[in-house]
Amino acid sequence: MLGISPQFSGITFSGSPLDRLGNHRRDAAWLAARRQDASTRYLLLHELKPLVKLTEAGAALVWFPAQFVTAGAQDTNALADAPCVLLGQVDGATYFALDADGLEGIAGLADETHKFIDVRSIAPQLAPGEAAVLAQARSMIDWHKRHGFCAQCGSRSAMEDAGYSRRCGNEACKAQHFPRTDPVVIMLAVHDGNLLLGRQPQFMPGMYSALAGFMEPGESIEEAVRRELHEEAGVRVGDVRYIASQPWPFPSSLMIGCIAEVTDPTIAVDRHELEDARWFSREQAEKMLAASTGLNAPLRLPPPIGLAHHIVKHYLQGNPR
Repeated sequence: MLGISPQFSGITFSGSPLDRLGNHRRDAAWLAARRQDASTRYLLLHELKPLVKLTEAGAALVWFPAQFVTAGAQDTNALADAPCVLLGQVDGATYFALDADGLEGIAGLADETHKFIDVRSIAPQLAPGEAAVLAQARSMIDWHKRHGFCAQCGSRSAMEDAGYSRRCGNEACKAQHFPRTDPVVIMLAVHDGNLLLGRQPQFMPGMYSALAGFMEPGESIEEAVRRELHEEAGVRVGDVRYIASQPWPFPSSLMIGCIAEVTDPTIAVDRHELEDARWFSREQAEKMLAASTGLNAPLRLPPPIGLAHHIVKHYLQGNPR
């Protein structure tokens, strides 16, 4: 089981123990050797879902040795064409993620104790280090599944750099493409000790969260926080403080958590964006935080898998930064 870097504990999908080996990605001979090494392990994703072993003690990702992957592939051409991404290395062992959708017999790996489970569903049950590596694997494989063709000329592209870029196959183009991460600001607006929380129609009943939105080109984090809060809730913001971030692999975002000091608390909800937004007292927020993992509370915050949970907890604990 993969471990975790202790300074990143608590935020789901953060704290990977892996050295991502950026300096080795262009070394074809090194990669070929590592892909066949006896200590190397593969994470197989079927429809972007990992195979998970379920026991009474908990859940863990199933990692396959290189020999299993090569021996189990009935179609060697399909295996050669399947996106395979270098995840990194720890304790001398190298880890890869493999898109197994084109390989025969993959679905048959599931049984009573081994299931292919959606990342969002299984992540809270995994060891933190495994959840972080799973986020990396899902985002990277999903990017390759979506970007098989050059965005510049439309020709087929091929994977390079151990999965961290793609190259257009058109000799007249040869454009290189890289995975993108979409920055999202998620901010807790506060005023006189009260917390501004909102909900969207698709939220579970009773759940309110910090407001969030994608950053736009040419925009700083602080500007995005102020714009989103004004657009969605009509409030004006002064100081903005960065708190923490979280990789969010659905498909590949970076959640940038902030606390925003509101100067004018008057709310004007944009009903196209939010179903509701309102001010909550500290006491209300504490009860909602405590109820975040339940389903029957009339009001609650998102569970710990989301960064909003941690931002609110940070604020309620009175942390200065």
